[in-house]
Amino acid sequence: METSSTALLTDQYELTMLAAALADGSAERQCTFEVFARRLPNGRRYGVVAGTGRVLEALERFRFGPEELAVVSRFLDTRTVEWLRDYRFTGEIDGYAEGELYFPGSPILTVRGSFGDGVVLETLILSILNHDSAIASAAARMVSAAAGRRMIEMGSRRTHELAAPSSSRAAYLAGFDTTSNLEAARRFGVPSAGTSAHAFTLLHSGADGTHEKAAFRSQVESQGVGTTLLVDTFDITQGVANAIEVAGPELGAVRLDSGDLGVLAKQVRDQLDSLGATGTRIVVSGDLDEYAIAALRGDPVDVYGVGTSLVTGSGAPTAGMVYKLVEVDGVPVAKRSSHKESRGGTKKAIRLSRHTGTIVEEIVYPAAGSMPDTNGYEVRELQVPLVREGKVLDGLPTLEQSRELVKQGLVSLPWEGLKLSAGEPAIPTTFIR
Repeated sequence: METSSTALLTDQYELTMLAAALADGSAERQCTFEVFARRLPNGRRYGVVAGTGRVLEALERFRFGPEELAVVSRFLDTRTVEWLRDYRFTGEIDGYAEGELYFPGSPILTVRGSFGDGVVLETLILSILNHDSAIASAAARMVSAAAGRRMIEMGSRRTHELAAPSSSRAAYLAGFDTTSNLEAARRFGVPSAGTSAHAFTLLHSGADGTHEKAAFRSQVESQGVGTTLLVDTFDITQGVANAIEVAGPELGAVRLDSGDLGVLAKQVRDQLDSLGATGTRIVVSGDLDEYAIAALRGDPVDVYGVGTSLVTGSGAPTAGMVYKLVEVDGVPVAKRSSHKESRGGTKKAIRLSRHTGTIVEEIVYPAAGSMPDTNGYEVRELQVPLVREGKVLDGLPTLEQSRELVKQGLVSLPWEGLKLSAGEPAIPTTFIR
């Protein structure tokens, strides 16, 4: 677990607002801030909440020590600096459990406390939730497209080095099986996997030519016959033949990283079977996204390795979530800017489902009101307590439990909600004033 302060992972205007509020006496007014997405990324039918656990861990490290105070004292007055020196979040946070599905307008996170308490957390909360939810939402679509086949996250080389572990975590939460990133394995306990790249095969070249079998032999002697051999450095047919000659028919897997993967997978499957390697799996990688994965569904592919599209949210690198002030001293407040409207007031949310488990509607209603009529549908409250009196509560879902929640959520969607084609959100959201 990290121990460094998260206090400077913010925007300067959060602290200049704080300074002005301290000066005019409004910093202690009791407020509610709400995180929600006005809309889903273009064409998406659902989103996956991810990053909540990281938000809560970062909240506990949101402290202004000497180094942080030295930075903010360059532009803040003494009173604000001293306020920050003693800052500890003392409010309450409720939110959707990590791994829950969300839709446009879902009150994903609710922060209650003084204005000063809540305003300084905006950037930190949004940066984590927007990134992790974007990755998890894309990953869930890929997992659905894979229809039960194994998934490896291998996008570390296609994103910022500090973002790579959290990308791995979000992908694992959404249903990926392993990651290539070792920091994600250390920090979050995500299972890791990896064997070799083309460079290792090319390493075994000399003036007398290439020696693919020597590379394969070295890898098998080091890692055992259960390893995965990369067979497309040169000629794939010869590569498969060399792999089985060296490792025998008990070879764990072969990997294809280029070319027409569907056609090649069929050819390689036939060749492996003819060589007696009927249990050797085929791993494919190389610029895969959910559409490419779906296109390979009818081909003999056993494992998918996904990198670039995953860590960039498959075209939607942010979830588009916002953090808005919705209540001040019990009075609802709302932004009315064109196309950026917000709904005032602290809210709760429930999700209705048929007795079969298929969800049909989400209802968002005033927290001070009573639960609306559910028309006989089964009902589930969506927000759960996360923080009380500034303390993160015990017993919150583990990463494994959140992973199971994603799985259950995807099963609960109406069938059209799993389509990859563009369309409306899988279920409607009804707002009650």
